[in-house]
Amino acid sequence: MIKLVAFDLDGTLTQHKTKLGDKNRSVLDRLGEKYKLLMVGAGQCARIFNQMDGYPIDIIGNYGLQYAKYDAETRSLNVVRDAVLPCDRDSVSKRVWALREKYGMTEFRGESVEFHPSGCVTFAILGTKALQEDKLAYDPDRSKRRKIYAEVCENFDEYVVFVGGSSSFDMAPKPYNKYYALDLYCKENGLSHDEVVFVGDDYGMGGNDESVYSSDFNFICVDDYEKLEEAVKDLL
Repeated sequence: MIKLVAFDLDGTLTQHKTKLGDKNRSVLDRLGEKYKLLMVGAGQCARIFNQMDGYPIDIIGNYGLQYAKYDAETRSLNVVRDAVLPCDRDSVSKRVWALREKYGMTEFRGESVEFHPSGCVTFAILGTKALQEDKLAYDPDRSKRRKIYAEVCENFDEYVVFVGGSSSFDMAPKPYNKYYALDLYCKENGLSHDEVVFVGDDYGMGGNDESVYSSDFNFICVDDYEKLEEAVKDLL
């Protein structure tokens, strides 16, 4: 009954912030012969498209705030939805600082908070200009952030909060998350949830795939992007 296979990117199809490799590109090609393919991402559509090295696929970005269709003639994306929601930057900054003071996180490089054009927010614990090696070493198993995850959610109740990347909390204005985005896509395209399978890796507490994993959508867990083919073998 599956008609649509939807994907997360980082950790599912690629290493974090790296280009789509030949092996997983081939897996997508084979799946595309049988199913409609779709990306459902946390970042902007253009960034996802670039990281996928121009792979021909429709993309939902910013947790559903943005949507772009692939144009085969121009080999580019046509953005058909690009919502921008308001953000009270002063209020967000004050609440972030209160958490920093409470948990001894007052030292950071760059800005404390990254405000995205869409209205999404990143609470960058180590700062927006932190060194990559420091970010990777900060909380590799996410245990530090998960200890205060509930409190962050409570303090930012107008947002859906995610334990993002290696050292941050990402926030999307409610009700936007990957479940909301995929459900909206289904409504707009006449699909039922049982005709869709989502493939993702970030399905634990606070993960940005968790909303889909805990829903009625079919879900395939990928714990190593290099083993994607094995994970989706039943679909192939």
